[in-house]
Amino acid sequence: MNTKSDSIQGQEQSRRSLAEWVTFSIAAAILSTVIGLVLYIWLGKQSQPPILSVTYEKTIRKSEGQFYVPFVLLNKGGETVESVRVVAKLKMSNGIEELGEQEIDFLSSGEVQNGAFVFSKDPKKGQINIRVTSYKLP
Repeated sequence: MNTKSDSIQGQEQSRRSLAEWVTFSIAAAILSTVIGLVLYIWLGKQSQPPILSVTYEKTIRKSEGQFYVPFVLLNKGGETVESVRVVAKLKMSNGIEELGEQEIDFLSSGEVQNGAFVFSKDPKKGQINIRVTSYKLP
């Protein structure tokens, strides 16, 4: 019946303007870039085992006769870890030792956790050693 006019209307509706094509192209490029970056990061870091490092800050806070030694734990590797144990050992010149222990429940790739060890002796008058002793893979 009106097939010729229906055909013309269908062609007019299927045509895209230049602005629509430019917008579509930009959106497709952004989406492709995001997907590519996610895959690159996921595949690149996934093959690396956990690499844990712990550092402590030299600014020690004293409060009510106790000394607080802040530390920073970082997972530089690709895998997530659980039950990370961090141990601090304070050795004084007179042979007295104090031991502190922390357990971090969960540490994903690139994540940072902060904490503090609390000692009764002044760490500035002794030698402090902080290290990661163990972790568990999920």
